[in-house]
Amino acid sequence: MNDPMMRLKVEDFLYAEAALLDEWRVDAWFALFAEGATYEVPPMGAEADADSSTSLFYIADDYTRLRERVVRLTNKEAHSEYPRSRLRHVVSNVRVLGVTNGVAEVACNFITYRARRGVVDTYFGRHEYRIDVSGDSWKIRSKRTTLDMDMLYPGKLSVIV
Repeated sequence: MNDPMMRLKVEDFLYAEAALLDEWRVDAWFALFAEGATYEVPPMGAEADADSSTSLFYIADDYTRLRERVVRLTNKEAHSEYPRSRLRHVVSNVRVLGVTNGVAEVACNFITYRARRGVVDTYFGRHEYRIDVSGDSWKIRSKRTTLDMDMLYPGKLSVIV
């Protein structure tokens, strides 16, 4: 798709999503998702068409599980994120692959830095979105994050990449 205005709007939307996560406004981040949305992070090395209903994923959240994840992350008893990590989400190479019936297929690269207790972890890879762009308030219908690292350190995926 070659619509520069749509790409700019999508970029602004993704930058706003990244800012919400950096500011740990995870309730507002969750509000970006449409009811029935999914958020998935397949294991490294998984096939591009891997299905979370038949394969084990790092994260395979439906809308209800995603809401529960947000509640857990904002709870002071969530020891993995209390005190919370310092985060910086970088989004680049945004491409709108197409728009069908008001839903944009979007891909972008990302790097997420996480600093906690003197250690900085770096996550990088690709996000693929289906974003409902038909109304005034855009909503994420699905987000799939593919990590491009060669290994994931144990217990280190407690943040939203």
